Amino acid sequence: MANQNQAVRAASEVAVLADDLRDVIGKFVRSVRGKAGTPSDAHGETLAFLERAGPVSIAALADARGVKHQSMRLVTARLEAEGLIDLLSDPKDKRGYLIHLTKAGLQETAAARRARAQWIAEALATTLSVDEMKILRQAVPLLKKIADLPQGG
Repeated sequence: MANQNQAVRAASEVAVLADDLRDVIGKFVRSVRGKAGTPSDAHGETLAFLERAGPVSIAALADARGVKHQSMRLVTARLEAEGLIDLLSDPKDKRGYLIHLTKAGLQETAAARRARAQWIAEALATTLSVDEMKILRQAVPLLKKIADLPQGG
């Protein structure tokens, strides 16, 4: 019975930690985006996805972003007009197109990433002690280990 109580208590502690992490990481990401001037929007999220995934069709992009095909067409039309993406013929489907980031699109995603990293660096330097930064440094590989779990893992 004691072992069962300990297991229930341990599971409860894990659940509380999981919820605390979910909450603070979400707040952290929103705070960094807002304070660095790189808010999350369809424009930025689409460019960031294309940078990670490489060229994809509008249908695949809409599916990955969880939006309707027509909504993604509007976003990609705006990005194309701004010179941030190109629609190039899909070599596997001659009727379709793949969305590619242009050099300007890559530069925009890199600039947003640099702005966020710079804001975080300034916040670390002005807010945390050397010892606190060491603790945070130790947490990075642990968070990466969780983030790198396979889908559904």
